[in-house]
Amino acid sequence: MATTFECKKLCNVCFVFGIFVKKQQLNHKTHLKLKKILPKATFLMEQDKKILVKCGGFSTQLAKHVGSKIDGDPLWGSRFDHENPSAVVRTHLDFLENGAQIILSNTYQSSVQGFMKHLKLSREQSIALMRKSVQLAKEARDLYLKNVVEKGGTTETILVMGSVGPYGAMLHDGSEYCGSYTDKVSKEEFQSFHRIRIDALLEENVDGLSVETIPCQKEAEAVTEILLRDYAHVKFWISFQCKDDLHLAHGENFANAAKAVWDMIKKKHGAKAKDHIYGIGVNCVNPNFVANLFKSLHTLLGNEDLPPLVVYSNRGEIYDADKGEWTGLDDCIPMESYVPDWIRLGATIIGGCCRVYPEDILQIRKCVDSFGNNNELSSFNNKLN
Repeated sequence: MATTFECKKLCNVCFVFGIFVKKQQLNHKTHLKLKKILPKATFLMEQDKKILVKCGGFSTQLAKHVGSKIDGDPLWGSRFDHENPSAVVRTHLDFLENGAQIILSNTYQSSVQGFMKHLKLSREQSIALMRKSVQLAKEARDLYLKNVVEKGGTTETILVMGSVGPYGAMLHDGSEYCGSYTDKVSKEEFQSFHRIRIDALLEENVDGLSVETIPCQKEAEAVTEILLRDYAHVKFWISFQCKDDLHLAHGENFANAAKAVWDMIKKKHGAKAKDHIYGIGVNCVNPNFVANLFKSLHTLLGNEDLPPLVVYSNRGEIYDADKGEWTGLDDCIPMESYVPDWIRLGATIIGGCCRVYPEDILQIRKCVDSFGNNNELSSFNNKLN
């Protein structure tokens, strides 16, 4: 093999050594030298780990079907599991039909407290509604797969994850985007709050839990602790909400928080830690923040094993709370343009959050299939072996 083979911007080792392949490609001889002296774990892109595409902003798309002002609702999209379940199923289908391989139950803002107050349900009815949300997601998945088979297509595995939103979502005051409640809530209170929804979701046999939009390290550690202690068989991911390209919404350093969670998982599961989680990452963030957030984790961990990374950012618009509307669409660039960098940095689950529509997910899926799961990466690996 010629020693002039170039890494073509796919090799994560180039980042680890501070040699940014966007500016300087490595020849194959140098590449092999770096490969020999670094742990194999740093070569994330040389592993045969499939990259999965998650759905986009569920309530964003749901609004097209319910014709209601979801953003101002104290239950956000969760209300419609109760009031318009067919619209919930249709929304899941919208994403599945555009390439999503992972869908989430519509339980981000579900809580016994919220359902009792705003829907006048009993505690038992509130828990039943959380379970119903999973049932609706599975109904959509089954219908989608049935349609694929009837049309002569090839089916693929669709994961139904249980959405576990932050404590702040229940408060309906925007505090999940600043973490202002962090110091007012004890670890035990966090765990008691989340346990109710976790139990309800697991009763419906979800494929895992999406602990998402967490604004503070304290809450992430509290949830991780009970998952590892009381639900050790359950696979999950933890994703943080970040206010910039270095810090969580509450102000903690993202890399430190992610490492703390990863250390807890490794302490519990040892060398098999990666088999017990879907990943650690970020969601509901500006897409322009993601690369630096992930790079900061690379820098902190150095040669240690990185966890699988998860990212599903917003489209990039800004929500104006005073006007109750999103602004800045003209400044956004296509979501799929971020995907190659995210893959190079180790993302194994990629999707969208607020303002990310099914058509955006379709483009992300096309990019993942062409860049991350298909010919370019396979060819690259074959040349190295």
